[in-house]
Amino acid sequence: MTGTIYVLNGPNLNLLGKRQPEIYGHETMADVEAACLSQAESYGLAVRFLQSNAEHQLIDWIHEAREDAVAVIINPGAYTHTSIAILDALNTFEGPVMEVHISNVHKREEFRRHSYVSLRADGVIAGCGTQGYLLAIDRVAKLVSATN
Repeated sequence: MTGTIYVLNGPNLNLLGKRQPEIYGHETMADVEAACLSQAESYGLAVRFLQSNAEHQLIDWIHEAREDAVAVIINPGAYTHTSIAILDALNTFEGPVMEVHISNVHKREEFRRHSYVSLRADGVIAGCGTQGYLLAIDRVAKLVSATN
């Protein structure tokens, strides 16, 4: 199998390991990226791992993924609950989309229980810590192999 998975991370995820470790854990974005690269490589896939606090940048990367990626894994952070623009961008992507949340958003504040991204996602992984990214790669690899 070949191809690139875009792993997109939204606002405040650059502070992973430093911000609210009781909720998000002690692993950093660099730790998550290394784990994702290794997991994807085991399937013969590459990863483009990106993070931005800017909504427009995430949208630009989703547009880029239309040409360059076999799948998108996205942890949109707080944009999960607010961004119709990210949903619209994801709706232009034809491959698998997996939504990942480090915490269990369903056990948190009421506003975190609504996701615009879920309206497009082929799967949602929440509450598995940073392991959720690896679970998403496993699922994407299965979905991509089924289409080849």
